[in-house]
Amino acid sequence: MQQMTFIQLTIACTPEFSDIFVAELAEIGFDTFEEKEDGVEAYIASELFQEEAVREIVQRYKAPSDAKYSYREIEKENWNEEWEKNYHPIEVAGRCRVRATFHEPKPEFDYEIVIFPKMSFGTGHHATTYNMLSLEMENDFEGKSVIDIGAGTGVLAIMAHKLGATHVEATDVDDWCIENSIDNFELNEMYDVPVHQGVIDEVKLTRKCYDVVLANINKNVLLVEIPSYASLLESGGVLYLSGFYEADISDIEEKAAQYDLHLDKSVIRDNWAALKLTKS
Repeated sequence: MQQMTFIQLTIACTPEFSDIFVAELAEIGFDTFEEKEDGVEAYIASELFQEEAVREIVQRYKAPSDAKYSYREIEKENWNEEWEKNYHPIEVAGRCRVRATFHEPKPEFDYEIVIFPKMSFGTGHHATTYNMLSLEMENDFEGKSVIDIGAGTGVLAIMAHKLGATHVEATDVDDWCIENSIDNFELNEMYDVPVHQGVIDEVKLTRKCYDVVLANINKNVLLVEIPSYASLLESGGVLYLSGFYEADISDIEEKAAQYDLHLDKSVIRDNWAALKLTKS
Protein backbone atom coordinates (compact mmCIF):
# COMPACT_ATOMS: atom_id res chain seq x y z
CA MET A 1 0.00 0.00 0.00
CA GLN A 2 1.42 3.38 -1.03
CA GLN A 3 2.33 5.80 1.77
CA MET A 4 0.20 8.96 1.74
CA THR A 5 2.26 12.10 1.25
CA PHE A 6 1.76 15.85 1.56
CA ILE A 7 3.23 18.84 -0.25
CA GLN A 8 4.80 21.55 1.89
CA LEU A 9 4.70 24.75 -0.16
CA THR A 10 6.79 27.73 0.95
CA ILE A 11 6.00 31.20 -0.39
CA ALA A 12 8.40 34.00 0.46
CA CYS A 13 6.75 37.42 0.14
CA THR A 14 6.41 40.83 1.77
CA PRO A 15 4.36 40.58 5.02
CA GLU A 16 1.24 42.40 3.83
CA PHE A 17 0.64 39.75 1.15
CA SER A 18 0.76 36.72 3.45
CA ASP A 19 -2.97 36.72 4.15
CA ILE A 20 -3.73 37.15 0.44
CA PHE A 21 -1.70 34.05 -0.40
CA VAL A 22 -3.44 32.11 2.40
CA ALA A 23 -6.84 33.00 0.93
CA GLU A 24 -5.79 32.20 -2.65
CA LEU A 25 -4.20 28.87 -1.74
CA ALA A 26 -7.25 27.83 0.28
CA GLU A 27 -9.29 28.24 -2.92
CA ILE A 28 -7.17 25.59 -4.68
CA GLY A 29 -7.29 23.00 -1.91
CA PHE A 30 -4.54 23.88 0.59
CA ASP A 31 -5.96 23.33 4.06
CA THR A 32 -3.20 24.02 6.58
CA PHE A 33 -1.10 27.16 6.84
CA GLU A 34 1.73 28.43 8.97
CA GLU A 35 2.83 32.03 9.07
CA LYS A 36 6.53 32.83 8.81
CA GLU A 37 8.34 36.13 9.21
CA ASP A 38 9.04 36.22 5.49
CA GLY A 39 5.92 34.56 4.10
CA VAL A 40 3.72 31.49 4.44
CA GLU A 41 3.98 27.70 4.48
CA ALA A 42 0.98 25.80 3.14
CA TYR A 43 0.15 22.10 3.04
CA ILE A 44 -1.94 19.89 0.75
CA ALA A 45 -2.27 16.16 0.01
CA SER A 46 0.12 15.32 -2.83
CA GLU A 47 -2.59 13.99 -5.14
CA LEU A 48 -4.42 17.35 -4.95
CA PHE A 49 -1.35 19.48 -5.64
CA GLN A 50 -1.36 21.44 -8.91
CA GLU A 51 1.88 23.32 -9.41
CA GLU A 52 0.47 25.19 -12.40
CA ALA A 53 -2.28 26.69 -10.22
CA VAL A 54 0.27 27.69 -7.58
CA ARG A 55 2.53 29.25 -10.21
CA GLU A 56 -0.39 31.26 -11.59
CA ILE A 57 -1.24 32.65 -8.11
CA VAL A 58 2.37 33.56 -7.34
CA GLN A 59 2.77 35.19 -10.75
CA ARG A 60 -0.37 37.26 -10.20
CA TYR A 61 1.11 38.95 -7.12
CA LYS A 62 4.80 38.64 -7.98
CA ALA A 63 5.48 42.31 -8.78
CA PRO A 64 3.97 43.96 -5.68
CA SER A 65 4.86 41.17 -3.22
CA ASP A 66 8.27 40.04 -4.52
CA ALA A 67 6.92 36.48 -4.16
CA LYS A 68 8.91 33.29 -4.78
CA TYR A 69 7.89 29.71 -4.06
CA SER A 70 9.37 26.27 -3.48
CA TYR A 71 7.90 22.96 -2.36
CA ARG A 72 8.80 19.53 -1.07
CA GLU A 73 7.02 16.25 -0.36
CA ILE A 74 6.50 15.00 3.20
CA GLU A 75 5.37 11.49 4.18
CA LYS A 76 2.24 11.26 6.32
CA GLU A 77 4.11 9.58 9.17
CA ASN A 78 6.26 12.71 9.47
CA TRP A 79 3.35 15.12 9.18
CA ASN A 80 2.47 15.67 12.85
CA GLU A 81 6.12 15.74 13.86
CA GLU A 82 6.87 18.36 11.19
CA TRP A 83 3.85 20.49 12.11
CA GLU A 84 4.40 20.35 15.87
CA LYS A 85 8.10 21.06 15.49
CA ASN A 86 7.38 24.29 13.62
CA TYR A 87 4.34 25.56 15.52
CA HIS A 88 5.22 27.28 18.79
CA PRO A 89 3.01 28.75 21.53
CA ILE A 90 2.73 32.54 21.67
CA GLU A 91 3.06 34.49 24.91
CA VAL A 92 1.45 37.93 25.05
CA ALA A 93 2.53 40.50 27.65
CA GLY A 94 3.52 37.70 30.04
CA ARG A 95 -0.16 37.07 30.84
CA CYS A 96 -1.72 35.25 27.89
CA ARG A 97 -0.53 32.10 26.15
CA VAL A 98 -1.96 30.88 22.85
CA ARG A 99 -1.08 27.23 22.35
CA ALA A 100 -2.06 24.30 20.18
CA THR A 101 -3.79 21.16 21.44
CA PHE A 102 -0.49 19.27 21.34
CA HIS A 103 1.30 21.67 23.73
CA GLU A 104 1.34 21.10 27.47
CA PRO A 105 -0.68 23.64 29.53
CA LYS A 106 1.10 26.24 31.66
CA PRO A 107 -1.23 27.27 34.50
CA GLU A 108 1.08 30.11 35.57
CA PHE A 109 -0.42 32.27 32.79
CA ASP A 110 -3.51 34.31 33.65
CA TYR A 111 -5.14 33.26 30.37
CA GLU A 112 -4.47 30.27 28.18
CA ILE A 113 -6.15 29.97 24.79
CA VAL A 114 -6.11 26.55 23.12
CA ILE A 115 -6.58 26.26 19.37
CA PHE A 116 -6.46 23.83 16.49
CA PRO A 117 -3.77 25.67 14.49
CA LYS A 118 -5.29 24.96 11.09
CA MET A 119 -4.48 28.35 9.65
CA SER A 120 -1.85 30.99 10.25
CA PHE A 121 -3.67 34.25 10.81
CA GLY A 122 -5.28 34.74 14.18
CA THR A 123 -3.04 32.26 15.96
CA GLY A 124 -1.19 35.07 17.72
CA HIS A 125 1.95 34.75 15.61
CA HIS A 126 1.06 37.76 13.52
CA ALA A 127 1.73 41.16 15.13
CA THR A 128 -1.85 42.34 14.54
CA THR A 129 -3.35 39.52 16.62
CA TYR A 130 -0.69 39.98 19.28
CA ASN A 131 -1.50 43.69 19.46
CA MET A 132 -5.24 43.08 19.74
CA LEU A 133 -4.80 40.52 22.51
CA SER A 134 -2.58 42.92 24.47
CA LEU A 135 -5.13 45.73 24.09
CA GLU A 136 -7.97 43.48 25.20
CA MET A 137 -6.14 42.50 28.38
CA GLU A 138 -5.73 46.16 29.34
CA ASN A 139 -9.48 46.75 29.36
CA ASP A 140 -12.68 45.74 31.13
CA PHE A 141 -14.82 43.10 29.39
CA GLU A 142 -16.77 42.00 32.47
CA GLY A 143 -20.44 41.54 31.59
CA LYS A 144 -19.95 43.03 28.10
CA SER A 145 -21.50 42.01 24.79
CA VAL A 146 -18.84 41.50 22.10
CA ILE A 147 -18.78 40.85 18.37
CA ASP A 148 -15.60 39.71 16.62
CA ILE A 149 -15.83 40.68 12.93
CA GLY A 150 -13.53 38.70 10.63
CA ALA A 151 -12.86 36.30 13.49
CA GLY A 152 -10.51 33.89 11.69
CA THR A 153 -9.48 31.40 14.38
CA GLY A 154 -11.75 33.11 16.94
CA VAL A 155 -8.83 33.92 19.27
CA LEU A 156 -9.95 37.51 19.94
CA ALA A 157 -13.48 36.38 20.79
CA ILE A 158 -12.07 33.70 23.08
CA MET A 159 -9.96 36.33 24.85
CA ALA A 160 -13.06 38.50 25.36
CA HIS A 161 -14.87 35.51 26.90
CA LYS A 162 -11.95 34.77 29.24
CA LEU A 163 -11.96 38.44 30.29
CA GLY A 164 -15.58 38.15 31.41
CA ALA A 165 -17.72 39.01 28.38
CA THR A 166 -21.17 37.46 28.81
CA HIS A 167 -22.27 37.56 25.17
CA VAL A 168 -19.83 36.76 22.37
CA GLU A 169 -20.64 36.60 18.67
CA ALA A 170 -18.45 36.21 15.58
CA THR A 171 -18.48 36.66 11.80
CA ASP A 172 -16.22 35.78 8.89
CA VAL A 173 -16.57 35.62 5.11
CA ASP A 174 -14.61 32.37 4.81
CA ASP A 175 -16.21 28.98 5.51
CA TRP A 176 -12.81 27.62 6.57
CA CYS A 177 -12.55 30.32 9.25
CA ILE A 178 -16.13 29.69 10.40
CA GLU A 179 -15.37 26.01 10.89
CA ASN A 180 -12.07 26.66 12.64
CA SER A 181 -13.47 29.30 14.99
CA ILE A 182 -16.37 27.04 16.04
CA ASP A 183 -13.90 24.23 16.81
CA ASN A 184 -11.74 26.61 18.82
CA PHE A 185 -14.70 28.02 20.76
CA GLU A 186 -15.61 24.52 21.90
CA LEU A 187 -11.98 23.79 22.83
CA ASN A 188 -12.17 26.79 25.16
CA GLU A 189 -15.53 25.77 26.64
CA MET A 190 -17.56 28.33 24.69
CA TYR A 191 -20.75 26.72 23.46
CA ASP A 192 -23.65 28.00 21.35
CA VAL A 193 -21.66 31.02 20.17
CA PRO A 194 -23.51 32.65 17.24
CA VAL A 195 -21.14 32.53 14.24
CA HIS A 196 -22.24 34.13 10.97
CA GLN A 197 -20.78 33.81 7.48
CA GLY A 198 -20.74 36.91 5.28
CA VAL A 199 -19.82 40.58 5.30
CA ILE A 200 -21.06 42.60 8.25
CA ASP A 201 -23.78 44.45 6.31
CA GLU A 202 -25.34 41.21 5.05
CA VAL A 203 -25.37 38.88 8.07
CA LYS A 204 -28.28 38.72 10.49
CA LEU A 205 -26.88 39.36 13.96
CA THR A 206 -28.60 38.50 17.24
CA ARG A 207 -28.37 42.09 18.54
CA LYS A 208 -28.62 45.61 17.19
CA CYS A 209 -25.86 46.96 19.45
CA TYR A 210 -22.79 45.64 21.26
CA ASP A 211 -20.56 47.03 23.99
CA VAL A 212 -17.43 46.03 22.07
CA VAL A 213 -16.62 45.48 18.39
CA LEU A 214 -13.38 43.70 17.43
CA ALA A 215 -12.11 43.82 13.83
CA ASN A 216 -8.67 42.59 12.75
CA ILE A 217 -8.97 42.59 8.96
CA ASN A 218 -7.06 44.96 6.63
CA LYS A 219 -6.99 48.69 5.97
CA ASN A 220 -9.19 48.72 2.85
CA VAL A 221 -11.95 46.61 4.40
CA LEU A 222 -11.83 48.59 7.64
CA LEU A 223 -12.23 51.92 5.83
CA VAL A 224 -15.33 50.58 4.08
CA GLU A 225 -16.84 48.95 7.18
CA ILE A 226 -16.11 51.50 9.94
CA PRO A 227 -19.60 53.07 9.45
CA SER A 228 -21.12 49.62 10.10
CA TYR A 229 -18.99 49.10 13.21
CA ALA A 230 -20.04 52.52 14.52
CA SER A 231 -23.72 51.66 14.00
CA LEU A 232 -23.27 48.56 16.19
CA LEU A 233 -22.01 50.64 19.12
CA GLU A 234 -23.99 52.85 21.47
CA SER A 235 -22.39 55.90 23.09
CA GLY A 236 -19.47 54.73 25.21
CA GLY A 237 -19.02 51.57 23.15
CA VAL A 238 -15.49 50.50 22.26
CA LEU A 239 -14.02 49.55 18.88
CA TYR A 240 -10.73 47.66 18.56
CA LEU A 241 -9.12 47.69 15.10
CA SER A 242 -6.03 46.11 13.57
CA GLY A 243 -4.73 44.76 10.27
CA PHE A 244 -2.84 47.85 9.08
CA TYR A 245 0.52 49.56 9.42
CA GLU A 246 1.54 52.34 11.79
CA ALA A 247 1.68 54.67 8.77
CA ASP A 248 -2.05 54.01 8.17
CA ILE A 249 -3.23 55.16 11.61
CA SER A 250 -4.05 58.69 10.47
CA ASP A 251 -6.30 57.41 7.65
CA ILE A 252 -8.13 55.06 10.01
CA GLU A 253 -8.44 57.71 12.70
CA GLU A 254 -9.79 60.28 10.24
CA LYS A 255 -12.46 57.89 8.95
CA ALA A 256 -13.44 56.81 12.46
CA ALA A 257 -13.82 60.43 13.63
CA GLN A 258 -16.52 60.95 10.99
CA TYR A 259 -18.64 58.45 12.96
CA ASP A 260 -17.92 59.81 16.46
CA LEU A 261 -15.21 57.25 17.13
CA HIS A 262 -12.20 58.76 18.86
CA LEU A 263 -8.78 57.24 19.49
CA ASP A 264 -7.97 56.24 23.06
CA LYS A 265 -4.82 54.20 22.54
CA SER A 266 -2.61 52.70 19.85
CA VAL A 267 -0.07 49.90 20.12
CA ILE A 268 2.65 49.10 17.59
CA ARG A 269 4.56 45.87 16.96
CA ASP A 270 6.82 45.26 13.95
CA ASN A 271 5.30 48.33 12.24
CA TRP A 272 1.78 46.88 12.57
CA ALA A 273 -0.78 48.86 14.57
CA ALA A 274 -3.87 48.22 16.69
CA LEU A 275 -6.23 50.92 17.93
CA LYS A 276 -8.77 51.29 20.71
CA LEU A 277 -11.48 53.84 19.88
CA THR A 278 -14.51 54.92 21.90
CA LYS A 279 -17.81 56.16 20.50
CA SER A 280 -18.76 59.54 21.94
